[in-house]
Amino acid sequence: MKRVKHAFLDEYSHLESPVHRLDPRAKLLAFVVLIVVCVTTPPHLYSAFAAYLGLEVALVLLSRLPWKHVLKRLLVVLPFILVVAAFVPFFSRGGGSYNLGPVKVSAHGLMVLWNVAAKSTVSVLAVILLSSTTPFPDLLRGMERMKVPRLLTSLLSFTYRYIFVLVDEAQRMKRARDSRGWSGKWIWQAKVIGHMIASLFLRSYERGERVYAAMLARGYGGRVRTMCLYHPGIPEVGFTSLVVLFPLAARLLA
Repeated sequence: MKRVKHAFLDEYSHLESPVHRLDPRAKLLAFVVLIVVCVTTPPHLYSAFAAYLGLEVALVLLSRLPWKHVLKRLLVVLPFILVVAAFVPFFSRGGGSYNLGPVKVSAHGLMVLWNVAAKSTVSVLAVILLSSTTPFPDLLRGMERMKVPRLLTSLLSFTYRYIFVLVDEAQRMKRARDSRGWSGKWIWQAKVIGHMIASLFLRSYERGERVYAAMLARGYGGRVRTMCLYHPGIPEVGFTSLVVLFPLAARLLA
């Protein structure tokens, strides 16, 4: 049987580094605060954004994550965010303008573009650091112990576990369709794609019912189980203090 291809978010979560060994709750709290501080920073505080990015670069080096992995994750997410903001300088008004040949670019629009780009980069990099240094079950367990609603952690757990199965099933359906000599064009293939989506939805629903019944039969009660036990100590306190206080200080001094 063909093996399912996975592209795990936590592909490098089992590396050995000081960041990997920290309690997930400490990392979750620290990175959430970092994102909140970054998002609420006025766009004209350039030195503050440089400090946020410098801190994250230092954490990437400390966690020994491959730069290829980090940049690949950034390039997957950021284009979808920036493609919308890229048009703002051409249509926004206010704050003066710059002439780029026949095109006028507003200063206010450029500031909006910078604001979106800087905050998106810092926020996405924080999420990459969190997910790449913490196994996903441990992250969910940490969220549960921080009183995040159990329904939310259960939904995240099932989504993460079965999204790859559904992607693999969709690929098998596509191969079966292509093996029958289907070579439709965009105008004519809408009906076939609609049938495939409906079939995938029904298979997903039936699979979910079977999995849930099997889990109930094995005593599932909604709790996230993990083999790792974390106990907060001095490293967690130091890490949280650094990641929380450094951005706050950078913002106040900028």
